[in-house]
Order: sequence, then C-alpha cells, then structure tokens
Amino acid sequence: MIACLGRIVHDNDAESKLDDDVSTISKSLELQGSIESGDVLSCSASKDFGGLYSIKPLFLIKPSGAEDISRVVKFAARTSNLTVAARGNGHSINGQAMSDGGLVIDMRSTEESHFEFLTINDSPHIDVSGGALWEDVLTQCVSRFGLAPRSWTDYLSLTVGGTLSNAGVSGQAFRYGPQTSNVTELEVVTGKGEITVCSETLNSELFFGVLGGLGQFGIITRARVKLQPAPDMVRWIRVVYSEFDEFTRDAEFLVTQEEGESFDYVEGFVFPNRDDVFDGWPSVPLDPVHEFSPGHIPQTAGSVLYCLELAFHYRNSDHPSTVDTVVSRILGRLGFVEGLKSQVDVSYTEFLQRVKRAEEEARANGCWDRPHPWLNLFVSKSDIVKFDRTVFKTMLKDGVGGPMLIYPLLRSRWDNRSSVALPDGEIFYIVALLRFVPKGQSVEKSVAQNQEIVKWCTQEGLDFKLYLPHYQSIQDWKRHFGNQWSRFVDRKACFDPMAILAPGQNIFRRDPSSVIISRDL
Repeated sequence: MIACLGRIVHDNDAESKLDDDVSTISKSLELQGSIESGDVLSCSASKDFGGLYSIKPLFLIKPSGAEDISRVVKFAARTSNLTVAARGNGHSINGQAMSDGGLVIDMRSTEESHFEFLTINDSPHIDVSGGALWEDVLTQCVSRFGLAPRSWTDYLSLTVGGTLSNAGVSGQAFRYGPQTSNVTELEVVTGKGEITVCSETLNSELFFGVLGGLGQFGIITRARVKLQPAPDMVRWIRVVYSEFDEFTRDAEFLVTQEEGESFDYVEGFVFPNRDDVFDGWPSVPLDPVHEFSPGHIPQTAGSVLYCLELAFHYRNSDHPSTVDTVVSRILGRLGFVEGLKSQVDVSYTEFLQRVKRAEEEARANGCWDRPHPWLNLFVSKSDIVKFDRTVFKTMLKDGVGGPMLIYPLLRSRWDNRSSVALPDGEIFYIVALLRFVPKGQSVEKSVAQNQEIVKWCTQEGLDFKLYLPHYQSIQDWKRHFGNQWSRFVDRKACFDPMAILAPGQNIFRRDPSSVIISRDL
C-alpha cells in the first residue's frame, strides 16, 4: 500500500447534477468547450476502430484545453462512481478509450491548443497538443521548418497523447527508440485533476509513468517532441526471403549497425506463399509495373514467405549514383531471394503517409468500417523461431486478411523507467496481426484465434508481452507487468488514487468505498 493518497471530499451536489441537462452541466463546470449527451453518440465515443465493443458514455466532453479537462476530472472525483476516459482518434481495438456510463473526453478538440517551435541546447523541438494528429505534426514541421520528429508510427492518423500513452513504434524505432523515447517534456492532467508539467528532471515519476502508462496516471495535454532535419526523398525497398532464419539474420544485422551502415527504416512482414491479390504474392511489389515473379521462389519454401521492408533517406541534392551506390552496398550484404526485390523512390512525406493511401482504399471498398480484431505482441528473440514455426507456419499459414508484421527492436533504445512492459534480452520482435474481417465472416472466429495464440504463448512459456494490451483479470495484468507491477500500482495510487482515469483498460476499478489502491489487488 502507499501513503501519497489524499482523500478527495465527495460533493453530494455533483451527484444531483448528473440529472441536469447538458447546458446546465456545461455552465456549472464553466467549460470553454462543449458537452454532448451519450444518448446521441451512436457513431462516436461509444465505438472504436476495433468494432468489438459498443459502450455508451454518459457525456462526451469536447474541451478547449487542459483547464477544461482538469475541471471534468475534478467533477468526476466529487461523485462516487464517475470515470473519465480520454479518446484520441478512436483507434483503440478493445474499448480502451471508453467509459461505461462515464465521461469521455474528445482530445481532438484540443488539437490546436499548442504548436510552438523551440530550440533547446541547440536541438530543435516542437510543442504540440496531446490531441494533435501525427500526420498534422508531420505536415506542419516539414512545410514550415524542414524538420520532422525522429520516431513514428506506421499509421499517422493517431493522436500524440494516444501513442505516447502506449509507446509508438515503427521502422525507425531500432535507431531512435519508440516515440516515448523521443519526448522531453509533457503537460499532464492527473487523476486528481492537477495540471502538471513533467520531464526527466521535473516530476519525473509522473513523466515516466505516463509514457506507456495506458492512460492510468494522467491525460497528456502537451508534448515536447525532438526534431531532426527532414530528408527530401526515400528509396523504399522490399526484398523477399523463403527461410525465416535468413530473414531474421538480416533483419537483426540491419538494426544493430551504426548509422550510415544500414537503412533508416527497417520493418518486415509475413505473407502466404500463394497467388492472392490481397495478401499473397501480388501484394508485395511496390511498383505496379513490375509483377511478383513466383518462379524465383525456391522449391524448398514453405507455407509462408517473409519480406524485409526498408527505406533509405536522401536529399534532392544527392546525386542518383551516390544513392544507388550506398543502397547497393547495404543490400549486397543481405541474403534475400535473388529476383524478388522491388523498389520505388517517393517523397519523405509520401512514404510516411503510405498507410493513409491504404486507408483510403479500405474506406472505398468498405473494409475500414468492419471489425478489426488486431493482436500486437512483443516476442523475445529467444522464442521467435518457435513462434514462427507454430503461429506463422501453422496457425496463420492462410493469413489473417491483413498485414502480418514482424521486425526486431532493441531494448536499449527504450527507457526502462517508462511504464511499457517488454520481454527480456536486447533484441525482441514486434508481431502485429492486423486483421480485416471480410464481409460475411465471423469476427468471433478471429478473436478466438487471437486468444488461442496468446494462450499458446503462455502455456509454452514464451517470453512475450502484449503491446496495446487487453486483459480481463487482475492476475493477467500482474503477469503482464511482472516485477514492474508494484511500481505501476504505486504510480496509480499516487496520481489517480480514486481510479478515475482510463477505465476501459480494465486494470483498476473505481470503488466508491475507498480511494486506496493496493498492490494486492
């Protein structure tokens, strides 16, 4: 148990205000933003991208900034049972940003509350709102300053606060770490309603707790993000492997090389060894003019193939022959299948927005609005071969109706003071099963297969962690955090002792009879 808990006095008037109409409540809270009733939110805060849950809040709050959010949290604290969930762009999978009968804060309404360029110790930074989309941060930083954040996610229509509350991972993370390793200061509204500025040296326990903290300790309202010069162009490359050991050998080689000796982006994916336009051979080539040539696939290849996706940054002033020479030198050290290489040159922003184009296509054909029972895991290098043999080659040999990502990350690029739970060892892999359930097929079947994979990993004793975790029991959460559990509980007790924030994560439950959070939960 921990002692930094101040009991917040309950206000009986707050309970009665719940029966008032929206306008009365808005005035009583003196909000600069607006409130909508949960009864009219059939397509908004009651759903998310996963499409697996429909949970109606009492109210949706559209705040103007941190002061409004603080008032909402303090209002909830004066009641016996209200909870508060911060919702970014609604891209959670399992209802993590929902609040059943509670208050949902639409962080997108704060997106323009911060945007300021700063130079700190000769290094460029940008202050942005927690409700800003990364795609807008990209556009403004590149167009106005010729600079860009160092670390990204694959999909950029996510809020800054949302990804920092989880980790934020893409193909640059092997070099710069996740997005949580690339911020130097945060403004946070805690579960007590306090607006607090924090950094590595100021309120550091809150700073590191919030980073990867699943929204449990505070709502990020501002982030100070590291910047670097943005390249003009990207050589985007895909190379195919038939053998998993050769794929992982090259991937691990690339992510452990010094800058200048490797690519600037390294990811990978698994795909069925078949002629399927959606997720088979035709889905691999980047240049539609050059088709995939299955005749190059070795006869020893199995049910799935592997692809490294790589990117090399360069400037418009770089001579084409120089780019060709450097790229050829690095590729020459890899052992991919000869004849199965595809590449295109695109602008830097076009490359980073590559998933946006896939989204537009999915929206056009109706896939985007269907359920997405995604599963994301971190798997230790020591167990990744076993995982491939059982999961990719057997359970998922026919694919998942969407991308199956896999690529290595380096633990030393992550700050162990943050709340993110990781496998042991320096090298671990992210595995992302990004399912799109076709029309007419059962989403329950996909969910069951995800559960089967997690159950198998647990029973076989694999060293793994769920990324963007979702568990149903406190015992599962304890196992997830391992020896970090007591630290996680202590942080909760200190910064959100009444368990008001992020109820959709299903970690802590608000108990009207007590504000004490215990490690023995």
